[in-house]
Amino acid sequence: MSEKETAAEKILTEEMANPSPAKSMGDPGITPLSPSHTQQNDTDQVPSGPSFVVVVAIDFGTTSSGYAYAFTKEPECIHTMRRWEGGDPGVSNQKTPTTILLTPDRKFHSFGYAARDFYHDLDPSESKQWLYLEKFKMKLHTTANLSIETDLHAANGKRVKAIDIFAYALAFFKEQAIKELSDQTGGEFDNNDVRWVITVPAIWKMPAKQFMREAAYKSGLVSRENPEQLIIALEPEAASIYCRKLRLHQMVDLGTNTTQNGCSPTENVGGVITQAKEHVRRNRQSRTFMVENVIGELWAELEEGDRYVVVDCGGGTVDLTVHQIRLPEGHLKELYKASGGPYGSIGIDYEFEKLLCKIFGQDFIDQFKIKRPAAWVDLMIAFESRKRAAAPERTNPLNINLPFSFIDYYKKFRGHSVEHALRKSNVDFVKWSSQGMLRMNPDAMNSLFKPTIDHIIQHLTELFEKPEVSDIKFLFLVGGFAESLLLQQAVQDMLQGRSRIIIPHDVGLTILKGAVLFGLDPSIIKVRRSPLTYGVGVLNRFVEGKHPPEKLLVKDGTRWCTDVLDTFIAADQSVALGELVKRSYTPAKPSQQVIVIHVYCSEKEKVGFISEPGVRKCGTLRLDVSGTESTAPRREIQTLMQFGDTEIRAMAVDVSTGRTVKASIDFLSH
Repeated sequence: MSEKETAAEKILTEEMANPSPAKSMGDPGITPLSPSHTQQNDTDQVPSGPSFVVVVAIDFGTTSSGYAYAFTKEPECIHTMRRWEGGDPGVSNQKTPTTILLTPDRKFHSFGYAARDFYHDLDPSESKQWLYLEKFKMKLHTTANLSIETDLHAANGKRVKAIDIFAYALAFFKEQAIKELSDQTGGEFDNNDVRWVITVPAIWKMPAKQFMREAAYKSGLVSRENPEQLIIALEPEAASIYCRKLRLHQMVDLGTNTTQNGCSPTENVGGVITQAKEHVRRNRQSRTFMVENVIGELWAELEEGDRYVVVDCGGGTVDLTVHQIRLPEGHLKELYKASGGPYGSIGIDYEFEKLLCKIFGQDFIDQFKIKRPAAWVDLMIAFESRKRAAAPERTNPLNINLPFSFIDYYKKFRGHSVEHALRKSNVDFVKWSSQGMLRMNPDAMNSLFKPTIDHIIQHLTELFEKPEVSDIKFLFLVGGFAESLLLQQAVQDMLQGRSRIIIPHDVGLTILKGAVLFGLDPSIIKVRRSPLTYGVGVLNRFVEGKHPPEKLLVKDGTRWCTDVLDTFIAADQSVALGELVKRSYTPAKPSQQVIVIHVYCSEKEKVGFISEPGVRKCGTLRLDVSGTESTAPRREIQTLMQFGDTEIRAMAVDVSTGRTVKASIDFLSH
């Protein structure tokens, strides 16, 4: 038996003892060619995409959605979508609820108010067959191992594929927008002339961001062949871009509401907001917003290096982003990676549901939701408009209409009345009014807000303790939940004058308008923080004492250390938009016909080996070099990764032949 064979046996037996990903893959692998690391910061490399006639942005929200657009020839006119049919008392309907209805045979039926109203009018026996979904966007945030196969549950408990629902919703928006553009231009509007922008929370993980893009491909919004026709924008970034343009009459500055003429600041907040709402209502008739091509007065006060925070409070999530100004162009630089969590306004709905369970019993509420789903939706709509009336200084009670079928079904279910249940429960701040309403005193309502607002304040407090987050000049409060006076008050109490709090008028549309501006000029955001560490798996020459013995691999007499992660970029590192990181490798075995490069990612900043916990494979580049001769003694394979957009692209080039393979990093396959 030759020495080589015993060595091979030795490797095999070692493998049994210490499983190593690279060894088990039997991967010949690549090894770095020194010099190892060149970085290019010349952002001129970013190709300017084809020219579009119009930019359409879709704000696909947890609770409500909408779109807005601007023609590239008139970038200062942002049009928000046509009025939606339907609408709720006490809720402005520039957007439509994010609700979707499928027929019993799972075909798309309707979206928004139309879906809700149709579902509501169905006979209860029929409505059990139809699939109605709402607030489903949160599933993308909460699912740990999201994939194309992830399911959602409709109101009747049936399962549907999440990707189908998202694709149906995007197809609906595409149809509405193209129809409106065709009417505006007096002809069939061509989808190829549209640059689409979809907004997502900044705190979403990469799989969720990629999921949105996959849904867009499936819906026919854009094709895989033209990925640059769609931009995935981050919600707080979009808000930030819009806030730069704010004129003083377009916002409320809570910072200046110190006690004036014997008015307490809170009364002042109420007053200012009422004026703002009035202003918004007058302007709502016109759906076109003029964004003057100037920097707003507020922004003019910002100097090079000034920092501000955008707090984007939506229905599902709250996103906090810290930006810094870079002059002269006023480009934005992300200073601290986005943080936040599932602390959106639907948390208040869950608290209300918990309260109902406490009064009427969990068993009844669960049954009622399944047996009378449309009435449950009704009850939540009634709650929604009262939720918006909650305010710190409020003293009179809030009445919530109980649907007749709730009262009726409860009597059948329990054998006694709703009134009896309220008397019997120990919830003393909710009473029964003879008109068939739940009467909540303001403290009861405020206590429903408390857990959600506490989360937000706790998060803000922690953020403000970070060294990168000192001296914040402004805090922009945006998103639909930012309209809540209770939330505004809490943020004011927490900051105690440390930064000025700015709330744009029509705050629920801030992101939508900013997303349109972003689509018109995507290069406005210059520097982001990488949410993950990225690298490729390589073999390094084995160094005794430096490398762990279980990583030793002997190949043709050469001692290699396997499973090494060659890092391209580390988590939380600044990345310029379109930045290319380039590395050169050579096949560990010169005779290799196919060179396989695996791309890995991890949330950890420092990663040594691909076998460490939390490291996952997120892409593969396969370069076929068979039938080609390399002129150089060692074949050079260049690997490039381009960062900066919400997507990441990888590429490998065989330098001697110019053969190239590209791959998009895939976060959805497991």
